[in-house]
Amino acid sequence: MAVRAAVLPAIGAPLEITGIELPDPGPGQVRVRLTAAGVCHSDLSLTNGTMRVPVPAVLGHEGAGTVVAVGEGVSHLAPGDPVVLNWAPSCGTCHACALGEVWLCANAMNGAAAVHARTTDGTELHPGLNVAAFAEETVVSASCVLPLPEGVPLTDAALLGCAVLTGYGAVHNAARVRPGETVAVFGVGGVGLATLQAARIAGASRIVAVDVSPGKEELARAAGATDYVLASENTPREIRSLTGKQGVDVSVECVGRAVSIRAAWESTRRGGRTTVVGIGGKDQQVTFNALELFHWGRTLSGCVYGNTDPARDLPVLAAHVREGRLDLSALVTERIGLEGIPAAFENMLAGKGGRALVVF
Repeated sequence: MAVRAAVLPAIGAPLEITGIELPDPGPGQVRVRLTAAGVCHSDLSLTNGTMRVPVPAVLGHEGAGTVVAVGEGVSHLAPGDPVVLNWAPSCGTCHACALGEVWLCANAMNGAAAVHARTTDGTELHPGLNVAAFAEETVVSASCVLPLPEGVPLTDAALLGCAVLTGYGAVHNAARVRPGETVAVFGVGGVGLATLQAARIAGASRIVAVDVSPGKEELARAAGATDYVLASENTPREIRSLTGKQGVDVSVECVGRAVSIRAAWESTRRGGRTTVVGIGGKDQQVTFNALELFHWGRTLSGCVYGNTDPARDLPVLAAHVREGRLDLSALVTERIGLEGIPAAFENMLAGKGGRALVVF
């Protein structure tokens, strides 16, 4: 069956909106009609080679929709069920999964090498990050599909699949922010806005948002920021001045650039925690000297997918949405159709956007 999709023909090439031939679901697979998909910076990282996946590929890893059909052996889902796509399914058997660290599953990306669909001329296509959400419909492994809890609008639910799980998990699972602690969030994109809301939910006493754009202050404050700092070489000094010259208890970096990681580190108090969420390239080298590591006693840690178990954490997020503590619509500044994806990526490259939601 032919559907339209956003295809990455090669690394560095522009996205193409084109028709693809999508197969029926096989054993253990599910076909989903997409309602919405988030435009995430990670997809941009796939187009420029920062993250490597087989190409040509159908991109999009943050989506929600309705089950159309299920393959043999799938019993926990049925046609008509509203679902959220999970781009990093855990295998349950590798070393990380055995430790309960399912976000580090060694086999999570195995599906990206599979043949997902074909172009009308027969060219094989791969699913960029397993789920190929930039399409009217997709066929995925049943392990990539999570039932959507009641009370969450299906369109907004697309953001639960990556940005919100990542931001919420960075605060509650990785950094483990405690009530009364101070938090700085570097980067006010989709993940940063989710992180700000998560810090507010965690009971942080002061939440400092940092970004290069003055135009994001209103969004940041609406999400929970008590202070807004324009990124500069003086950012750590400004943050220390807001926190009794100590620095924040927790810094969460959502950009993936060496300069912002270093600034987040320097903005963290002695003995505090710096958590890096942003995905940077190999060229982004961050250096520390041995004396400062000893003296400051800070903890620097990476954070993959918010250190979340989506099956466990999705119902928690849904409860926050239902009870008004988490506003998914606040993460979106633009709603576009499938044809608008290439322009959204150009805006991200130019630093002009990145919080678009594709509505099918």
